[in-house]
Amino acid sequence: MWLIDRDTDGRGSNRIPLPPPLREALVRWYVGEGSLHDEKAGITLVQNARIGHRWIACSCLGRDQAPPILTPAFLSEAETYYLRRLTSAKRPEHLPECPFFRDQVTNRITEVRSRTTPTDPPAGFFEVLRPAPEKLAQRPEDDASDDRTRNASIPRLARLLWRLMHTSGVNRIAPLAYAEEWSIKAEFAAITRAAAKIEIAPGIELARALWTHARPLQANAVYATLRALEPHWPKAHAPQGFVLLYAPGFKGQEVYLPDGDPVAIANRVQSPSIRGNRISGPFLVLVVAGQYPEAHGYAPLRAYAQPVFNGRLFVPVESDFERAVLRRILESQRLLHSRGIDLAIDKPLFDTMTPEGPCRPDFVLEARSRVTGEIRSIVVEAMGFDNDDYAASKAVTHPRMRRLGALVTIDRDEAETESAVAKIVSALDA
Repeated sequence: MWLIDRDTDGRGSNRIPLPPPLREALVRWYVGEGSLHDEKAGITLVQNARIGHRWIACSCLGRDQAPPILTPAFLSEAETYYLRRLTSAKRPEHLPECPFFRDQVTNRITEVRSRTTPTDPPAGFFEVLRPAPEKLAQRPEDDASDDRTRNASIPRLARLLWRLMHTSGVNRIAPLAYAEEWSIKAEFAAITRAAAKIEIAPGIELARALWTHARPLQANAVYATLRALEPHWPKAHAPQGFVLLYAPGFKGQEVYLPDGDPVAIANRVQSPSIRGNRISGPFLVLVVAGQYPEAHGYAPLRAYAQPVFNGRLFVPVESDFERAVLRRILESQRLLHSRGIDLAIDKPLFDTMTPEGPCRPDFVLEARSRVTGEIRSIVVEAMGFDNDDYAASKAVTHPRMRRLGALVTIDRDEAETESAVAKIVSALDA
C-alpha cells in the first residue's frame, strides 16, 4: 500500500510505501482482529493522511496497474475514522480476496428525514463532543452484518440548535399588536438570553462558551476561552464551545458569511434535506469547536446549517416552498390584525403527543379576537414536497394534527397566489 497525492490515479513515482508493520496493523483492525495498538496505528495513519491531503492506494493489483484507492474520512457523529472506497467506472476494484474489497459499515445521515419518527428535545447537557477516544471503523464480521443502508438519523448538533431556538422563542412570531422588534439584533439577543439558562456541563453555562459572530473564532478568542475554562471543566465532559452564525450559504466544509472570509470546518457542513425539494439560504449555522486530534489543539469540528425565514426572523424552515408558505401566513397575520384578530405563529421543532400518537405540524396558528376574546387554533401543512415517503408520513400524521386544531393544507399553486391567505382566513370563519 502507498500514500498518494489526492486527486490522482495513484501511479505517480512520488507515492510513499506504507511500512509492512503499519499495513498489517491496519488490515488486522479493518477485519476486526486488531488490538488496541493496531487501532492507534490505524488512527494515526488516517489522521496523517487527512492532514497531508493524501489518499491511500491499495497494492492488491500489483505495482504496475492503477491501484484501487481509499480515502481517509472522519464520521463526526460517531467520532469514528474510517476508509472510504473511491468507486467509479474509471477506477479499478480491489481483488475479491483483498481485505479492502468491501465497504466499511458506517451510519450516515440520509437525505430523507422521516416525519413519522418521534423527535424529542435532546436530553442532558448542551454538548456534542465526548471525552471518549475516537474509533477506527471495522469491517463487518460476516455477510449477514453487511448492511450498507444509510440509516436515517438527525445529528445531535441539529437537535441542540433546535433546542436553543425553541428555548429562545425565535421559532414563534407574536401577534402584531405586541409590536415586537423584527431584527437580527433582537433574534440573537433572545438566543443569548436563552443560553444563560442552559448548561454545557455541570456548572458551565452555555452563555460562557457561545459566540454569535465569526470574529472571535477567526481571532482564536474562542480557543483562548476554552483553554482558560479547560482546568475547570468537569472530567466526564469534553471542553467545547459553540459559534452561532448567520450565513447566506455554505458549501462543503465552508460557511459563507455576509462579509469577510468563509469559516472553514473540519468536516462537511450538515443541513436538513428532503429529496426533491430545494433549500436555499439564509441559514443559522451552529458550529461546535473542540479539541481536534489532527491539529493538536482546538478547531471548528462540525457545523449544522438550519434554513431560516430571513435575517429578521429566525423561524426555521425545511424548504424554499415552506418559506413561501410562511410568507403567506405572515400576510394572513397582517390581514387579520386589521380585522381585530391577533394571530400568533408557531413553528414546532419537536413532536407533540396526541391520543393517536406523535406529530409535528409545519405551523400552528393561534387566533384571538380582540373583541370577543374567542381563541381558535389552526394547523397549516405545506403539501408541496415531491417525495413518496414524505407523503405517506403526512397521511399518517394528519389525523393526529386535527387534534391540535383545524387542518389547512397549502400546495405549491396556492402558495404562489392569494388563495393561501383566503384559505387560512376561511378556516377561522368556519
